[in-house]
Amino acid sequence: MKAASPGQAGRTVLLADIGGTNARFALLAGGAVGRITHMAVRDHGSFREALDTYLGSVQEAGTISAAFLAAAGVIDNGRCALTNNSWVIDAEELRAVYGFTTVRLLNDFEALAWGLSYLPADKLLPLGGGLPVAEAPLAALGPGTGLGMAACIPHATGRLVLSSEGGHSTMAGSSSREDAVIGLLRQRLGHVSVEHVLSGGGLENLHQALAALDDLALPGRRAAEITQAGIEGTCPTSRAAIDMFCAMLGTVAGNLALTLGAKGGIFIAGGILRHMPEYLARSQFRARFEDKGRLRE
Repeated sequence: MKAASPGQAGRTVLLADIGGTNARFALLAGGAVGRITHMAVRDHGSFREALDTYLGSVQEAGTISAAFLAAAGVIDNGRCALTNNSWVIDAEELRAVYGFTTVRLLNDFEALAWGLSYLPADKLLPLGGGLPVAEAPLAALGPGTGLGMAACIPHATGRLVLSSEGGHSTMAGSSSREDAVIGLLRQRLGHVSVEHVLSGGGLENLHQALAALDDLALPGRRAAEITQAGIEGTCPTSRAAIDMFCAMLGTVAGNLALTLGAKGGIFIAGGILRHMPEYLARSQFRARFEDKGRLRE
């Protein structure tokens, strides 16, 4: 698979990043990306409704010839039913309705993986370890509304990008406490995926399970409230939840590094951890990332 080239001279291209909670739109023209417009998914009943709202706000709407869309879900024959909301994006429908000559629909983390090798060092927060190995695979994962994963594999003629649904793989515990939490979640959910603990809803699941294990009657909290209370130390259960979250993320990230041989680096993205980078750096994330027995080094 070759990298897409949306910025060809003379074209105005619609760009969009569609997640479970937020949608972002921008135009690419003359090699430059214009102003990014943010929308809440909950404010619009469908992707088409959100797109119409955006196009109605930009003067260049009539000049758009192509659309490159990154969506948080499985892409099947040019169509994506988003995993964590009710929106459906259909490339053929967009071509027919809006007259776009080209519509390219990618998984959002597949799109992210294409950009990994272009990220400047001053935009990254190192979380320990050695230097990346040149021309080795790189991988990204990120907890947000869901949990995305993808990999970028350099080779002689360019790069290969592998989309992944690893967020729906089975979560395993690394301690008796984590085993107990997963056991409680299994009673409620059946299969406990990585996404069931490493996402916004996953953080809420951890908080509820830890409260139940400790026989505490606590009010329900949203993920943002758990994060804030945990960082500030005002709620011990919230602190325990984000500690477990960071530790489990380290285990999953280490598994991804081993599975792909990703010596070029593992990159953590997603909407949650940008609110707590210093806490993540101080957490058990790195220790658990390295806790791989004979391959620890």
